[in-house]
Amino acid sequence: MFYLLILLLQMKLIREINDLNKAIKGNRELGFVPTMGGLHKGHESLVKISKKKCKKTLVSIFVNPKQFNSINDYKSYPKNLIKDLKILKKLKVDYVFLPSVNEIYKNQKLIKFKLKESQKILCAKYRKGHFEGVLDIMNRFINIIIPKYVFMGEKDFQQYFLVREFLEQTYKTKIILCNTIRDNNMVALSSRNYLLDKNNLNVAGIIAKQLISLKTKINQNKKKKTYLIKNIKKDLTKKFNIKIEYLDARNTINLKSNIIYKKFKLFIAYYIRNVRLIDNF
Repeated sequence: MFYLLILLLQMKLIREINDLNKAIKGNRELGFVPTMGGLHKGHESLVKISKKKCKKTLVSIFVNPKQFNSINDYKSYPKNLIKDLKILKKLKVDYVFLPSVNEIYKNQKLIKFKLKESQKILCAKYRKGHFEGVLDIMNRFINIIIPKYVFMGEKDFQQYFLVREFLEQTYKTKIILCNTIRDNNMVALSSRNYLLDKNNLNVAGIIAKQLISLKTKINQNKKKKTYLIKNIKKDLTKKFNIKIEYLDARNTINLKSNIIYKKFKLFIAYYIRNVRLIDNF
């Protein structure tokens, strides 16, 4: 507790919207990095990009209950506030917004979001209400902060795609997509990785490398996409005893299944020892 108090004295940490409005008033070149804490090198990369592009950078730490479709997942989400603040202090972040749930949701008058049936794919198909919760909180944050840029990681490409689709036209804010940061084993950095042991992370690395290889094979013959995906899905499930929620190739223009003559990404969500991981290549 004492160490947390020292950090608070040394950083501009803000908990209430009124105080935030006063602190950032007049900042026209503000970069915003939304996080749920559990910070890692991927988050650090977003902050560094924001600091290069913007005069001031604001980072939020808020575990949003409305984007979890499992209460256990919400409760077990990795949290380490002191470590997070230490990282942000080292990065010389200008503002840290750390609101309570009540502070964020006390204004119930904002619009509600509803995905189209065509948008209920990939994570949206399996996590009912998840992206509606993401869009709600991002709308609230952008409405409060009015940043010039929002920086989001490519690992959560569907999230970026929907936030850009729904919110970029409503506000003057530009949504910036930043590269996925991976460890030496090719595992995409994620807060959920803290829930895995070394052996599980090694397995995740092998899976990542096999999916990179799969994308190369699909690029060589896109018409064999379904056959190639079906085979590797069966092989990975059997070899590593994982549960694959989805493994799919979709174009990056509109996230539809047609990848002929289009750039595409290979998307996956799977469970390893009850920890849900997502990635794309």
